[in-house]
Amino acid sequence: MPLPKEVRLVEVGPRDGLQNEAQPISVADKVRLVDDLTEAGLAYIEVGSFVSPKWVPQMAGSAEVFAGIQQRPGVTYAALAPNLRGFEDALAAGVKEVAVFAAASEAFSQRNINCSISDSLKRFEPIMEAARNHGVRVRGYVSCVLGCPYEGKVSAEQVAPVARALHDMGCYEVSLGDTIGTGTAGDTRRLFEVVSALVPREQLAGHFHDTYGQALANVYASLLEGINVFDSSVAGLGGCPYAKGATGNIATEDVVYLLQGLGIATGIDLDRLIAAGQRISSVLGRGNGSRVARARSAQ
Repeated sequence: MPLPKEVRLVEVGPRDGLQNEAQPISVADKVRLVDDLTEAGLAYIEVGSFVSPKWVPQMAGSAEVFAGIQQRPGVTYAALAPNLRGFEDALAAGVKEVAVFAAASEAFSQRNINCSISDSLKRFEPIMEAARNHGVRVRGYVSCVLGCPYEGKVSAEQVAPVARALHDMGCYEVSLGDTIGTGTAGDTRRLFEVVSALVPREQLAGHFHDTYGQALANVYASLLEGINVFDSSVAGLGGCPYAKGATGNIATEDVVYLLQGLGIATGIDLDRLIAAGQRISSVLGRGNGSRVARARSAQ
């Protein structure tokens, strides 16, 4: 299968990245990050999450962030909305696209959201109905697609029906997430081969964490399977609060560098992207998790 000519990157740093930080992050800093990412050419930015601040304190103020960012025409500014209350809050904030998530692992689903996979999917039904009524698009996530911190290895056959369920209920795209970063290129290729029998490849995306240093290899393996949408996080921000030891998402800068080297268009200005990652890393008082950013900054 030939490599895709273009790839769309879904920037999850402002949500999936910042939600795991220990220190408070101001609304102004979140707004600046989103605006920096817009200036760098990202066409899809996950801005925040409409969940209880009791459970995810770093996502408090998502409505204020949406009100403060400079929204550019043609750019999607999305939010996570795991329940109907979250969807209603997102709608009130003017959000035009939301995301929902389910797990491929029963143990992870129970530990993460205190219900079975089946029950979690049923919870999405009122969200999907409300989204249809209000013209809001819904993107689906499946977590733990290659491994689970409680069950160990997860088979592609476990993932496929969950992805199919999200697709059938109306998710226009389903992102398959290696939450704990244990997957390999061989596992990744088989995952997309199996899942694509139930969900078209053009409606699938990859979401890789770099815990075992395999994320870029998994992106390349996905490209070989015809996948052309990937989630990534500026400066490699993020992890998983429910997966002990899981490091951040793959860095957007590193994915852009890989794609540029393959002659695949992204529409992203790498220098501006690196600057955005450096700025938020300074705010957080931590090193930049992107190898490309670190190498460029050392020159």
